[in-house]
Amino acid sequence: MAEWPVCHYVLVHRPSRLIIDLGQAVTIGFHMLQAPSLARLAPVRHAFFTRSGGVSQGVYASLNGGVGSDDRPAAVTENRARMAAALGVAPDRLLTPYQIHSPDVAMVASPWTEETRPRADALVTRTPGLAIGISTADCGPLLFADSQAGVVGAAHAGWRGAFGGVIEATLDAMESLGADRRHITVALGPTIGQANYEVGPEFVQRFLEADAANARFFAPSDRAGHAMFDLPSYIAARVQAAGAGPFEDLGLCTYAEPERFYSYRRKTLLGEPDYGRHINAIALAT
Repeated sequence: MAEWPVCHYVLVHRPSRLIIDLGQAVTIGFHMLQAPSLARLAPVRHAFFTRSGGVSQGVYASLNGGVGSDDRPAAVTENRARMAAALGVAPDRLLTPYQIHSPDVAMVASPWTEETRPRADALVTRTPGLAIGISTADCGPLLFADSQAGVVGAAHAGWRGAFGGVIEATLDAMESLGADRRHITVALGPTIGQANYEVGPEFVQRFLEADAANARFFAPSDRAGHAMFDLPSYIAARVQAAGAGPFEDLGLCTYAEPERFYSYRRKTLLGEPDYGRHINAIALAT
């Protein structure tokens, strides 16, 4: 398997207001990350949002976008409105599915209501002005774009989704809208890294039974019978095997940077009552 490069991310400050002084911009607001490979594509807009710059408090501080969390709904609504503005869309046009750790993909042509929100782990669209996204807090957030065809996608690739085929299903769905997978750029945002992802023997066995070559994604753990799983490399391998175009991994670990990222695994080990969710989204500009 050819090795995928770990690329340098771009840190973008998207302010609620901008002060210009002698040619220098001072930003006031929150942080989002961009993959250079996607940032250079017109008319694509995208963001891997961090946890900074929102209004949530406590374990949700501060840019929690998870509507399924126990955070104050008003805080989540405000946070999502800020993220929508950064992507250049109205708040009701930042769309995220009800995620179920599946390979299921929803095609999106217009906004939905809470009642019609799809149960899926990936979204694809060719409609300008819609920001489609997924929420994560350790799982792999993947953003896809074929700028030539004008088709974009977003996928929630935890181990279950990646193992079950959500990456391949997203590429198939994009092609059904006119994309060519060879022209689809794929970027992986902040994801739990191997050094912090310990798994048990039954987890390893599941992957080895599917393909003995999956052994390369596991390293020994300090605990007997356990192993350390390399989810980003597994995702990269699935993207490559599916025949997609350029791939980028921002190379950032959600568990390792508590001031910057939410982490379900860190929350569990610390015994915290809940956790925030990042929003990772992409749009075609109007």
